Amino acid sequence: MHELPLLINIAVALVVAFLGGVIARRIGLPPIVGYLMAGIAIGPFTPGFVGDTETISQLAELGVIFLMFGVGLHFSLKDLWKVRSIAIPGATGQIILATLLGFLLSRFWGWSVSAGIILGFAISIASTVVLLRGLMDNGLLNTPHGQAAVGWLVLEDLATVLILVLMPTLASTQNGFNWGQLGLTLLKAAVFVVIALFAGTRLIPWILMRIAHTRSRELFILAILAIALGIALGAAEVFGVSLALGAFVAGVVVSESPLSHQVGAVILPFRDSIAVLFFVSIGMLVNPLYLYNNIGPILALTALIVLGKPITTILMGLIFPWPARTSLVVAAGLSQIGEFSFIVGQAGVALGLLDQSQYSLILAGALLSIMFNPIMYRLIRPTERWLQKVPRFWKVMDRQGVTPSAIEESIENHVVIVGYGRVGRHIITLSGELGIPHLVVEADSQRVEELDRQNVPTLYGDAANSEVLTHAGLKRARALVVAGPDEDANALIVTAARDLAPELPIIARAASEDGTKRLADLGAQDVIHPELEGGLEIVRHTLLELGFPSQEIYRYTDAVRRDHYDMGLNTEEEHRLLHELLEAANSLEVHWFRLTEGNLLVGQTLAQANVRAKTGASVIAILREGHLIANPKSMTVFEVGDRVGLIGETDEIEAAQKLLSESEYVSMNHPGLEWET
Repeated sequence: MHELPLLINIAVALVVAFLGGVIARRIGLPPIVGYLMAGIAIGPFTPGFVGDTETISQLAELGVIFLMFGVGLHFSLKDLWKVRSIAIPGATGQIILATLLGFLLSRFWGWSVSAGIILGFAISIASTVVLLRGLMDNGLLNTPHGQAAVGWLVLEDLATVLILVLMPTLASTQNGFNWGQLGLTLLKAAVFVVIALFAGTRLIPWILMRIAHTRSRELFILAILAIALGIALGAAEVFGVSLALGAFVAGVVVSESPLSHQVGAVILPFRDSIAVLFFVSIGMLVNPLYLYNNIGPILALTALIVLGKPITTILMGLIFPWPARTSLVVAAGLSQIGEFSFIVGQAGVALGLLDQSQYSLILAGALLSIMFNPIMYRLIRPTERWLQKVPRFWKVMDRQGVTPSAIEESIENHVVIVGYGRVGRHIITLSGELGIPHLVVEADSQRVEELDRQNVPTLYGDAANSEVLTHAGLKRARALVVAGPDEDANALIVTAARDLAPELPIIARAASEDGTKRLADLGAQDVIHPELEGGLEIVRHTLLELGFPSQEIYRYTDAVRRDHYDMGLNTEEEHRLLHELLEAANSLEVHWFRLTEGNLLVGQTLAQANVRAKTGASVIAILREGHLIANPKSMTVFEVGDRVGLIGETDEIEAAQKLLSESEYVSMNHPGLEWET
């Protein structure tokens, strides 16, 4: 048997991470907690299989590159500018205060100055993954409060890049600060950024467009990987800056391409899978025995992260004129640390600024703070109500006035539409025209912005991969329409919706014949397959042209839909409806004719025309200027342009046609009768 240590380590790490992630989600925690616990399970400090720390750590460097590349790819100066009044002073103030608090706590423990500074930096930076997941799960991502939190986090991410650039200088100046070294480091970083932005923003988008024209997905993926890794490694080797900075700038450069959204979609699986190995490698460094022996410092550090950071945020909300709800949401979202804290800590260990036990303390604080983070979101409303009981404090904190109610609290008897593609757009337009309240759940940021401009109530999040549906008010909704093109995602959404609202009518979109049955089995009352629906529509039009009654045709096509588009006669209902369709066609015909100028019926009442008494056929409807007059009264007057519907058996329709062709009804000089079937 061949020795495959690399493959074995990757396989074991991914399998254990998968199990840990599933368990974490089952108990309501972010998957990152499961990945960290998986790392502890295969680490050198626990019994059983021991992964190769060096091998997995090298793979984890890829995770760092792709994480920072993703940050740069989605970095938006425009979005940051929208929330600048909150994000800029807030992020700057909290980084300074959290770093100071962490430094003071480290001095109490007797740490060195450099180690204390690294600890302060590490706890001042929240996890992007955890924050976005928390905002999405709680329906806050596209609210003003969530946008402020994201802008705040973007600045923290930028601060991380700056910290990583300056850390080598900090390591080389433990015996005295070297301003020359600091200046050289910043100069190298600035030269790299300038060259990358000016040259890269012209060259990289051009390359991606040329690759796109080859119509090869494989080449496109390889181009993205080469750009991300090439710029990151080139920055480190040529300019001596960190891989993280190189990857971030690579993402910013690629974001200038018209294909940036496609790049994001392609890179996401690589980023997520490699990032899993990064978190596993972090967990492998944690010694459970060390955690047990240092439970006091761990709890103190966790309290500083979970309670100290939110308190500083709320206190800043008293100084700056922020909405109170925004302060509380930001406080809850940033009450944790994660991947960027790990990156800073790892860099500190590599530079000799931290020892392994100090790094383990940071890891433990991150693990516990992430576990507590979902609880912090649940405390937003109770904390708000509690603070409102102190009017003076609340008046100072909430200088923006009344905060609008959350969407799930302000909407009812609505239709929930998941997906704002072509199908979703039609449903939303129709709902608006009919005055039906509706709520859209969408995972694409550009579409969410478009919906916001149209003042359409929207929840930003992936309905198939988050808790966002719990905030859509499904129990008070009239229907759920799952209109996305991804059948597997639709299956997850239908399953979750059925658990949340067992009686809710669900209309779902399928992409395959098997999918129609699967979605129906999962609880969707009506499953629509667009391609097969087109075939069924052709059948309907064909039967209409052949003169079959429309009502019977609709009953038959609905039965085919209920049989998941199987055009064979497989059910008793289909046999019965087809038989009734044939009977109706043989005994009853409906004909329409249009009255044009010159027709002698124009100006007569239905009673004066007396069509039924003379032919046996009945006038059942008149279509006038888009309005249907069903079962018209005897005093109804025929007008030019009317479409008149006659119903009767075949011989009666023939008699009516003969009668309406006689000269007393139609002038030979003005043939104004147009027959339609």
